[in-house]
Amino acid sequence: MAFKTMADAQLKPQVDATAVENGQAQEIENLVIVGSGPAGYTAAIYAARANLSPLLITGFEDGGIPGGQLMTTTHVENFPGFPDGILGPDLMDRCKAQALRWGTRLLEADAEAIDFSQRPFRIKADGQTIQAQALILATGASANRLGLPHEERFWSRGISACAICDGATPQFRNEELAVVGGGDSACEEAVYLTKYGSHVHLIVRGDQLRASAAMADRVLANPAISVHWRSQVVDASGDDQWMNGLLLKDTGTQTIRELPVRGLFYAIGHTPNTRLFRDQLELNSAGYLVTQPGRPETSLEGVYAAGDVADAEWRQGITAAGSGCQAALAAERWLSHHNLAVTVRRDNVEPLEVGEPKPTVTSDAANFNQEALWQKGGFALRKLYHECSHPLLVVYTSPSCGPCHVLKPQLKRVLEELGGRAQGVEIDIEADQEIAVQAGVTGTPTVQLFFNKELQQQWKGVKQRSEFRQAIEALLPVAV
Repeated sequence: MAFKTMADAQLKPQVDATAVENGQAQEIENLVIVGSGPAGYTAAIYAARANLSPLLITGFEDGGIPGGQLMTTTHVENFPGFPDGILGPDLMDRCKAQALRWGTRLLEADAEAIDFSQRPFRIKADGQTIQAQALILATGASANRLGLPHEERFWSRGISACAICDGATPQFRNEELAVVGGGDSACEEAVYLTKYGSHVHLIVRGDQLRASAAMADRVLANPAISVHWRSQVVDASGDDQWMNGLLLKDTGTQTIRELPVRGLFYAIGHTPNTRLFRDQLELNSAGYLVTQPGRPETSLEGVYAAGDVADAEWRQGITAAGSGCQAALAAERWLSHHNLAVTVRRDNVEPLEVGEPKPTVTSDAANFNQEALWQKGGFALRKLYHECSHPLLVVYTSPSCGPCHVLKPQLKRVLEELGGRAQGVEIDIEADQEIAVQAGVTGTPTVQLFFNKELQQQWKGVKQRSEFRQAIEALLPVAV
């Protein structure tokens, strides 16, 4: 593998010369981290503690959500320091808070393009061009789909790539459900779904599970789970409203049989998110970034890889975090060696403690506040639905839903920006099942916008903050 190096020491001005000529001086970032998750956030923690003031572009919709794959995981039982386990989204919330505490700056957007052909590197994101002396690429990997003939028809109507996000929705409760896959994720999701479904079918293409021994034992010992060996999903069937069955092919005899289920959840691996790097950095035959053995350096000097975007073998939260540490240390040494780093000076040597994230308290007759921007629960929804004169955002969530963790701060920020001209209510679909059924919620997060007791608009999944704000502003009276 040929690694490109710097030709000379004329690498930095700290201000872009072309921009100066145009009268628009632009600062050049020491280090930009593209992607979050355990790799990106760990890299940010180390870089921030080195006083590099890193900018982290979290990602938003392209290739997944901020926080990476752990945002779609229930209990993480193998991350050191949590003897009783921790929910994946909670772990990522803590990593994010730690990165922010030490001075990481977040840009909650997708990186749209990266130009590696000139130095400083150019990254396009959120309508701007960002220049960086060094880059850490931690873009992770995206969940694969089966590509069934009727997959699009039943997507979010029975088929999902995230059991953790959607398993608690009313349509799956007390129904027979299926998970396809044979690794740790598939086994974890099968066990998780037994909390909601009447029975879970694990569909495995081979004749053994690829999961760790502990996870495999947990599945095989669970009477609520049936394993279908040497089976392949070939299509889904149902009516105009919902999926109600699968066609399975025996991979040995090639015979087809029907399996009546109301839900199908994919856990069939991931594809590395390297679209932005193709034809610019070296990739292997599977599309992963190629790095120096045991190190984070890519084929271009000053560019480092961390996490699953360069890891086709281990793909664990702890290994991703470790590679983020390596990438940040390597980037800091490289920047210092080439005299490129402009470090920040801290006003306080020890930043303030951030503490544990505090969930929203469920409203009742005693604590309900008619003017509060954000409240939780059925009591608050009923009161505001009937009495609120502003647009009302209702977001349906579940406790282990990673995308919900991403979306709720965005919605709260929208309401704060609107200065009390709109309000929000959070509904936990596990605690308020009847409300979720009445609202026709088929997955989380779901957001509904009401005004004058009428449903104005509905969104499923994570959307840009501007989309919600524009919809609310369209309902507000024009200021005189």
